[in-house]
Amino acid sequence: MARAGCRILPASNEAQEPFSMSSSPRRIAAFVVSCLLPTMALAQGAADCVAMADPAARLACYDRLHGRTDAPLASSPAASAAAPAPTTMPAVTAADDDSRLGTRWDLDGQRGALFAPRAYKPVYLLPATWTDQVNREPGSPSPQHSVGSPLVLKSIEAKYQISLKTKFAHEVFGTPLSLWGGYTQSSRWQVYNGTDSRPFRETNYEPEVMLVAPLRFGLFGGELRMATLSLNHQSNGRALPLSRSWNRVIGGLAWERDDWTAEWRVWKRITEDREDDDNPDISDHVGRSELRPARYWGEHALAVQLRHSLRSGVRSRGSVQVDYVFPLAGALHGQLQLFSGYGESLIDYNLRQTKAGLGVTIAGWR
Repeated sequence: MARAGCRILPASNEAQEPFSMSSSPRRIAAFVVSCLLPTMALAQGAADCVAMADPAARLACYDRLHGRTDAPLASSPAASAAAPAPTTMPAVTAADDDSRLGTRWDLDGQRGALFAPRAYKPVYLLPATWTDQVNREPGSPSPQHSVGSPLVLKSIEAKYQISLKTKFAHEVFGTPLSLWGGYTQSSRWQVYNGTDSRPFRETNYEPEVMLVAPLRFGLFGGELRMATLSLNHQSNGRALPLSRSWNRVIGGLAWERDDWTAEWRVWKRITEDREDDDNPDISDHVGRSELRPARYWGEHALAVQLRHSLRSGVRSRGSVQVDYVFPLAGALHGQLQLFSGYGESLIDYNLRQTKAGLGVTIAGWR
C-alpha cells in the first residue's frame, strides 16, 4: 500500500498549477481535504487493528497499514512449540558446597528432610582393642557402687560404636535456630573371654537434644560456623554396684578453615541428689570441657579429642584420644584409635589407662 500524502485536487475546469497561498478558495479546500482523508483512513485502520484479539493477526494488520509486506509470524501451535522456551536462571542459594560443617548441619540454607536419619559421630567396629589397665574392681565414692570381688576380664576386647542424628525442626520460632536429636551407643565386648561366656563388659547409651545456630564469623583465617546448646544424658543401664550415669547441659562452638575443623564444648553437670548419684566425682575425671580439632585430606582423616576437668592440683585430670581413618576398599575405611587418660567409658570413668584399637569405620568420619 502506497503511503498517503497531501495533493492538489484540480477542478474539472481548472488547469493544474503550483499551489500557493494566493490560490483560489476551492483549491485551498481541496488541499485540506486531501490531507485529512488519508489521516482519517489511517486512524480508522489503526482502530481496526487494536480491536483484533490474536497477537499475530494484530501485528499483520499494522504491517499492512504501514505498507510492510513481510509475512507475519504464524500463529499456530507448531510455531509456538518451535519457539525457544524462556531461559530460567538457576535459583541462587546461600549453600556452600565446600563447607563440611555446613553440609553436616544445614548451616547454609539447606532444608533437609525432617526426621531422616543422618550420620553423627563415627560409626565403627574395632575387633581388637588392648588396654594396659584392666578394670577388674570398678568402684565409685557412692555407697554400694563398688564390686565385692574382682571381675574375670581380659585386656583384649572388641569395641563398636553406632551414632545417628536427625533434624526435628527448621527455623525454630521463626529464628535461624534448628532443632536436632542425636543418639550414640558404644559397647566393649569381651569376645575373646570364653571363660566368662564372652560378656558385653560395658555399653554406654547417649541420647541428646540440640539447638543449632548458624554463624559466619571470621576467626584465625577461617570461620566460626555454628553455636550449639544441648541437653545430654549418658548411662550404662546397669544395676548396682555397676550403675553409672550423668546428665549435662552442653554449649559448643564449631570452627572451619579449608580441610580443618575444630569443635569446642563446655558443659555443666545437672546436680543429682546424693543418694541417687552414681558417680559424684565424674566431672573431675572425665572433664568439663572438650576440644576436637580434625584434618581431612582425600580419603584420610585425623582427629584429636582433648578433655580436661578445668581444675588444678589433684583434680587436674583429663584424656586424649587420637583417631586416624584411612581408605581400604570402596566406602570401607580403616580406623586406628589411641586413648590415654580417664573416662574411656562410664564404668572406667575414674580409671587411668592407655588403650589402642584397630578396625573399620563406615560413616560419620568425614
